[in-house]
Amino acid sequence: MNWLDNNILTLITFAPAVGAALLMVFPRRHRDIRVFALVISLLTFVLSLHLPAHFHRDQAGFQFDTKVQWITTPNIHYHMGMDGISLWLVILTTFLTPLCVLISWTSIHERVKEFFILLLILETALIGVFVALDLFLFYFFWEATLIPMALLIGIYGHGRRVYAAVKFFLYTMIASVFMLAGILWLYANTTPHSFDFVDIQNAMRQGQVANFAGAAQWLFLGFFIAFAVKVPLFPFHTWLPDAHVEAPTAGSVLLAGVLLKMGTYGMLRFNLGLFPEQARANAWWVAILALIGIVYGALVAMVQPNMKKLIAYSSISHLGFVVLGIFSFTQAGLNGAMFVMLAHGVSTGALFMLAGIIYERRHTYEISEFGGLATPMPKYSTFFLFILLASVGLPLLNGFIGEFLVLSGAFQAKIWWGVVGATGVIWSACYLLWMYQRVFFGVVKHEENNSLPDLNLRERVALWPAAIMALAMGLAPLLWLNAIDPAVHNALVPFTQFMSKVVSQ
Repeated sequence: MNWLDNNILTLITFAPAVGAALLMVFPRRHRDIRVFALVISLLTFVLSLHLPAHFHRDQAGFQFDTKVQWITTPNIHYHMGMDGISLWLVILTTFLTPLCVLISWTSIHERVKEFFILLLILETALIGVFVALDLFLFYFFWEATLIPMALLIGIYGHGRRVYAAVKFFLYTMIASVFMLAGILWLYANTTPHSFDFVDIQNAMRQGQVANFAGAAQWLFLGFFIAFAVKVPLFPFHTWLPDAHVEAPTAGSVLLAGVLLKMGTYGMLRFNLGLFPEQARANAWWVAILALIGIVYGALVAMVQPNMKKLIAYSSISHLGFVVLGIFSFTQAGLNGAMFVMLAHGVSTGALFMLAGIIYERRHTYEISEFGGLATPMPKYSTFFLFILLASVGLPLLNGFIGEFLVLSGAFQAKIWWGVVGATGVIWSACYLLWMYQRVFFGVVKHEENNSLPDLNLRERVALWPAAIMALAMGLAPLLWLNAIDPAVHNALVPFTQFMSKVVSQ
């Protein structure tokens, strides 16, 4: 068991990549390729269940730690570890990937092998982001997510897919350069030189980072820009609607479900973990941007004629809640931010799967092309309503707990943050329920919709896990929060110490 604990993160991270390598030599028999991709993704998910099963929930530090020298000069380590912040993001990634394979079973007809190779490589890169504790290794995985996602959008997307892929790639790559500059500065000025997150954090606390006081604000901004574009936080959001609308269904699910969380995870891990004083000093304008994103994303979603673009703008609004919770610097706010990340990944991922299902039948996302679908597709409409209510934040479903905790933390920080943020809950109910009414209620407006087939077995198998997870997270949130809480408390320690110094002075 010790060997497994010491190597489990490596096994989980690279199992999909090994599967992708094996797929490269597979004969081009599409059914066999799909089955093999599903087996590999399910195997990765089963392996990942070892993490919550053996995770010590009362410990705040990193667990399943692996650290070996990778490159001697410069001093780079293969260092992986996990705490309660990264635990559930890894599980979310391994949970959604098999569902992406299932939902893509019949929608991908050309270059099938390449599609599933890219999907598995993307899974490896995403998991690596959440477990890498060496900043060089973290940056390697961070950039590695760009290539498979851009190719998934550019090759397998719709309409203006190349434009959307290039826009996504350029926005996120250029923003990441600022973070790279910050990483290199930290390495050069840390004694002894190191890219290791834990070493750098300890060196900062002991005053062993030269010229840090003068550079701290610029370092904070360098990391923050990279993460804000990835979230995406207003006004860095303009790449997201294009990427979502043009991406294939699996691409949209992983983009909304996991890839956007890389940004909020980075803010929590690095902006708060390395620069607590600067995070506190800049919290006021970051919170304003988050609040603008909450309201703006919701209002723009309300006027969208395209179902998929509406769901995309809802992500901007929901991720605004996450950023608001993080920069409230309260236990409730950070716990809520983590829970919203997970709940959004499940419910919005499922909404994109549902949008992809209707696109396979009608080849359009335009809301005006539907109406009255509850009559020919009762199972589909029931699943859609359940997931939609979870996204709205109905009590006893997953969306409620996180938003409640975020707003609680926001009210503790500044009352007006909570007041403005709370309007986002109202707006989300407006645009999602109005969309549902136009798509599913009333009479069937277009004759071709009368003959639309309802959900088949494969589609139900893909949707049931998301629906069950949405209910389980709403009914038993402590199963998730018990692991998150100690890590969040630990993340707040530097901020608490800083505030104690301010008060004493």
